[in-house]
Amino acid sequence: MTTDYRLTAFVLMVKDMETSRKFYETVLGQEVAMDHGLNVGYKSGLALWQQDYALNVIHGKSVKPEKGNDVEIYFESEKIDEAFTSVRSYGAVIVHEIREQPWGQRVFRFCDPDNFVIEIGEPMDALVRRLIREGMTVKEVVTKTTLPEEIIRTFLG
Repeated sequence: MTTDYRLTAFVLMVKDMETSRKFYETVLGQEVAMDHGLNVGYKSGLALWQQDYALNVIHGKSVKPEKGNDVEIYFESEKIDEAFTSVRSYGAVIVHEIREQPWGQRVFRFCDPDNFVIEIGEPMDALVRRLIREGMTVKEVVTKTTLPEEIIRTFLG
């Protein structure tokens, strides 16, 4: 079993991103770390994801929100293949095997015993380094990931 999992975020899938952002940013003073429009991450580790879009990305089809499938606990691991093998060998219910998200990140998702979705994803800095190793330019990585060029250059050292 791999042990390099790092809890990175608690993700709430929200019905109305604009209303939820206003609440978390105004009432709770959350500071945006990354803004991808339908997915916003705060410096605190909280993230918001537009519910209908998120459920479609996670399940690969349109599904109705229900207890457990509309909350996601997000971990990162540079050993994504090893992590998947470990989770599968445990017998967890797999939502989907490792796949690439629209922004290039490799992830897989599974359920805990209460049907809450857990995602293990490739760290974004590892993603950037992988895309560069695969031959993409910095500008192509900016376009693919939607990360600002300054962050990409920071990840590259």
